[in-house]
Amino acid sequence: MFNIGDKIVYPMHGAGVIEAIEEKEILGKKRKYYIMKMPLGDMQVMIPLDHIEEVGIRSIIGLAEVEQVFAVLAADTTKMPQNWNRRYRANMDLIKGGDIYAVAEVVRNLLLRDREKGLSTGERKMLNNAKQILVSEVVLSTDKEEQEVLDWIENVVQE
Repeated sequence: MFNIGDKIVYPMHGAGVIEAIEEKEILGKKRKYYIMKMPLGDMQVMIPLDHIEEVGIRSIIGLAEVEQVFAVLAADTTKMPQNWNRRYRANMDLIKGGDIYAVAEVVRNLLLRDREKGLSTGERKMLNNAKQILVSEVVLSTDKEEQEVLDWIENVVQE
């Protein structure tokens, strides 16, 4: 169980800070929710407490793990399927898992592919989403600004 003020990651959405724990009635059913404020885009997300295990909510990474994330970003690309549909599904599975290193791998691979061959609209959208997830967690872990982290990511990913 997390508390107000805790910094957490909600897979597929990114990192944020729990601002409140509230009981709300939605579709005739009362449930408790974490009210999470996202650092990017000034957005709030409601997360049902009875599903946090299934969803994969976790605490954000520390500074040591941020260094490991950037080591993943600096590494060589991983072999990906040539078929865009299979590649898309494989990347989506990595993002859904909520593991920050897997998300960093997706960002790195798609950035490198974009520089080499360009990306389809779907993969470009996936890259932007994965970057947003990665940036939100690094911003909360390091207290850096969003643009600084974005620039950092672009510079670390080697051609």
